[in-house]
Amino acid sequence: MTGRNSPWGGGGNDGGGSGDGDGSDGADASGSQPDEPQSETPERKGPRNPWLPSGEGTPPRRSASIEDIFRRGDQRRPGGGGGGPRGPGGFPNLPRRPDGKSWLPLGIGAAVLVVLGFSSVHMLGPKEQGVVTTLGQYSRTVDSGVSLTLPWPIEQVKVVDVSSFQVVAVPDNENEKLMLTSDKSLVDLSYLVRWNIKGLKDYTFRLADPDGTVQEVAEAAMRASIAQVSLGQALSGAGRAQVEQDVGERMQRILDFYRSGIAIQGVEIKKADPPAKTKGAFDNVNVAQQEAERDRSEARAWAQQVIARAQGDASSFDKVYEEYRLAPEVTKRRMYYETMERVLRDNDTVVGEKGVNTVLPLPEMQRRAAPAPDTSVSVPTSTGGQ
Repeated sequence: MTGRNSPWGGGGNDGGGSGDGDGSDGADASGSQPDEPQSETPERKGPRNPWLPSGEGTPPRRSASIEDIFRRGDQRRPGGGGGGPRGPGGFPNLPRRPDGKSWLPLGIGAAVLVVLGFSSVHMLGPKEQGVVTTLGQYSRTVDSGVSLTLPWPIEQVKVVDVSSFQVVAVPDNENEKLMLTSDKSLVDLSYLVRWNIKGLKDYTFRLADPDGTVQEVAEAAMRASIAQVSLGQALSGAGRAQVEQDVGERMQRILDFYRSGIAIQGVEIKKADPPAKTKGAFDNVNVAQQEAERDRSEARAWAQQVIARAQGDASSFDKVYEEYRLAPEVTKRRMYYETMERVLRDNDTVVGEKGVNTVLPLPEMQRRAAPAPDTSVSVPTSTGGQ
């Protein structure tokens, strides 16, 4: 009677259910296992090793090894889902060259050549320059355009925009920046500094924080310049222009001494005000100064009018004197008559040598003869019907 097939054998004789089988199960009499499979036999004796593939031409059973599992078990996926030969670890094998060798070394070599080519050719913009370092040491500076270097990591290029202006604001927040003027007054200043790069080598290797360096140098130069002007000059337009120019020159001298590779393009004062705590009193002083200036302007205008009137009287006197020199008697009599006319114009009585003389009251008669002004009020009448 034939029993049920054992999972460790091919069926038939269940006498070998122990899994050892007879002497043909992969171990010889001496107990050692053969390195190479024996010749194929039409019939397999003993239980089947479940870890080895089944099919036609199955070699005699022997103990499975990890090499057998990867070499034979992965030749084709179970169930027909593999779709072709595969290499170690289940990855598909790459196509072969006509001579039978793999394409992998050539692919790796081509990728390396592409990376080296891209790291050796550099295209710089019209405003850019590059610092070339060879194994970390400065080598040279390249200008805009196409430039060639040794491939990375032998040579590296750091590209920097050297033409565009950088702007640093002092202070960099809304806090007050109080500075002392020559007349011991405080002024709150905020200003901008524009700069660019003029020496890329010095700028790259001598400055760790370019913006911070420019800000500290700008503050030192501004304090030195403000200390030489008064508060009024610092607040006025002409004084500001002079301070801005002086600060720019001071900053450039200091940065050149540091060999920083930075060129100062301009300084612009945005705000120059008195301190916030004294702003009210300062405004009152400004109002008083404006009123004093207005009074001085009015006084100068009145003085100019008086001088002009005096100059006119002097010119008239010079003309009369010229006439007097030509005819002294006539001119003297004429001046006497004009003077008496001006003096007696509004007088009714005259005191002479013989006492008080009453003269004809011509001014009174003229006043009486003048018509009285009409003081009546006209009442408008209605022209509409009832």
